[in-house]
Amino acid sequence: MALPESEHYVGIDWGSAEHAVCVLDESGRAHAEFTIAHTAAGFAELARRLQKFGEAQTIPVAIERPDGRLVDVLLQAGHPVVPVKSNAIKAWRDAEVLSGAKSDPGDAMVIAEYLRLRHHKLSAARPFSEHTKALRTVVRTRDDLVRLRVMATNMLGSLLDVFWPGAKHVFADVESPIALEFLTRYPTPASAAHLGEKRMAAFCIKHGYSGRRSPLQLLQRLRAAPPGVTSELETDAGRDAVIALVAVLRTLGTVKKDLDRSVDAHLCQHPDGPVFASLPRAGRTNAAQILAEWGDSRTAYDGPDALAAFAGVAPVTKASGRHRGVSYRWACNKRLRTAMTTFAHNSRFDSPWAADIYQRARKRGMDHPQAVRVLARAWIRVIYRCWLNHEPYDPAKHGGASRFTTSPPLAQAA
Repeated sequence: MALPESEHYVGIDWGSAEHAVCVLDESGRAHAEFTIAHTAAGFAELARRLQKFGEAQTIPVAIERPDGRLVDVLLQAGHPVVPVKSNAIKAWRDAEVLSGAKSDPGDAMVIAEYLRLRHHKLSAARPFSEHTKALRTVVRTRDDLVRLRVMATNMLGSLLDVFWPGAKHVFADVESPIALEFLTRYPTPASAAHLGEKRMAAFCIKHGYSGRRSPLQLLQRLRAAPPGVTSELETDAGRDAVIALVAVLRTLGTVKKDLDRSVDAHLCQHPDGPVFASLPRAGRTNAAQILAEWGDSRTAYDGPDALAAFAGVAPVTKASGRHRGVSYRWACNKRLRTAMTTFAHNSRFDSPWAADIYQRARKRGMDHPQAVRVLARAWIRVIYRCWLNHEPYDPAKHGGASRFTTSPPLAQAA
């Protein structure tokens, strides 16, 4: 829904330490320009100054951030908060400020002017519930930790390629618990110089190795790799580096498991948790990822197509004259796109309806990522209806899926 007419429009140029604020009236004249600190006192001063212009519900505020403590304070005060895109403000500033000058107070005025002139096409942010905020916190932190773990794993693998290649190839995954135990016990080539089949067998038994390779095969992998560094100075440095990265990976693995449990707990507590947990092959973590970015405001989206565009699974069509092109959508919620495409990919192995949509997309010449996005867009239409009705997904009620599960008349008669 578009914002109503107002007598005052506020633009805030967000900064890490302080924020520039500009208040314009309906004619575009500046009524106030000031700066507040990113502190409790600064937020109180902002609320006190804005109160002079009327009720909070009648004073919209535009800011370039969709979240943060300042946004939370404005929402709690009752202001309609309008997140504006940085690219849009930059283009608007380039058109309005011909000199090219840029300053924080100037940007605040540009944002306020953008809000004043385009308020009929803008909509206010819908605040998330406490359940969604809590779920989003743990989900995003877990996802960031997974990325850190991948980085640390790549660092350890690169180090072993140079320092000790055999230790990288003895087990399938260098980040697995058994591989980290091996590097803790044998951090250098010299420490494993006298490692034999009996010691390798004892090591595997002690640490519960469940792989298919025998101790002799593991030892052959270790010996077949290029020799490691043997100089004393490099060995000491390599040992310190290996032990440090092993400690990092162990810590990240431990805290990831803790956050996995926290994600599961918050998903169970969320009112919409059963809807997303019922999706085929979603799993607890993927369902939580989708819900955390999807949100719980039923008025936040105009329909499933708007949600598909927000999730980045709907293409962008550009038509001019005789030219018409369809391109990949870059501006979107990338976390939601990752969560939706991951779910869509996995759903193919449990839902015949999803597998059929994917296969038909591939037959039309689409590659795998594009076909998965087509499937994700189809799933969004289904999930959107379940979400609006607060009903878990049921294949029997899904018209598109039911034709793949309905038994033939002859079989029913039998």
